[in-house]
This record gives sequence, C-alpha cells and structure tokens, in this order.
Amino acid sequence: MKKHIKRASTLFLRVVIAIIGLAALAFCIFALPGGVTSGSIFTPISINLYMTAVPFYIALYQGLKLLGYIDKDKAFSVSSIKALGIIKYCTAVISGIFAVLLPLLFIIAEQDDAPGVAGLGLIITFGSLVLAILANVMQKLIKNAIDIKSENDLTV
Repeated sequence: MKKHIKRASTLFLRVVIAIIGLAALAFCIFALPGGVTSGSIFTPISINLYMTAVPFYIALYQGLKLLGYIDKDKAFSVSSIKALGIIKYCTAVISGIFAVLLPLLFIIAEQDDAPGVAGLGLIITFGSLVLAILANVMQKLIKNAIDIKSENDLTV
C-alpha cells in the first residue's frame, strides 16, 4: 500500500513536470518568436527568455531523474546528490539571467506604466534563487544522511 502511494505521488509530480515543460515549450514556440523578430525593446527580453529555456529544461529533466531515483528507493544516493547539484546550478543561472534583465524590465515598466512587468521579473529572479538554495539544502541533507548511513554500516 505504501509503495502505491509513493508511486502515485511521484506519478503526479511527473505529470506536473510534463505539463510545465509543455506549457514552456508552447510559450517558446508561439509567443517568443514575435518578440525576437519585431526589433523592438522586447527583443532582448525574448532572447533572454530563450536563454533561460536551456537551463530550465535541464532542471526539469533532472527533476524527472530524481523522481526515478525515489521510485527505485535510491533517493539517498550519490546520483540524487548530482541531480540536485545540477538543479541548483540551473536555477542559479536562471536567476542570474533574470537579474541581468531586471534593469530593462524596470525601464519597460516605467515607459508602459505596467509595474507588473518588473514585478514578474523580480518574482522569477527571487523564485529561482530560492529554488537554488532549496536544492543546495536538500543536497547537503542527503549527503549527511548518506554519511550517517555509511558510518552506521561500518559500526555494525
């Protein structure tokens, strides 16, 4: 019974990751090309969004791998630590790209009188930074759990 609940929750998370990935792909295919070809002030924003798509999809893939490790009862493994490390770096890169983009977003928000544009940039910047910190904490916790397990195995 316990195994079915765990598989159901990881299946749910896989579906959520797939939906997020497909929505981001649709955004990249249908919404962003207009910003790149228009030659307007939105061109740098569209290019930066394309740049963030690469680490975003790498992080999603590592999340799927992490869910696979959980399904195989290998959540506390070196592979999980590596996956979390890659997620940490990818989300930090996304945060950095948006941090560089923030001044332009503030200029656009000022010109168009749309403070939501700047707010959205801040949310993405700090949200991805929080995810990087969370992945770092989880990585350290799993490493400590592996170290404690190996110490216990040696004392028995």
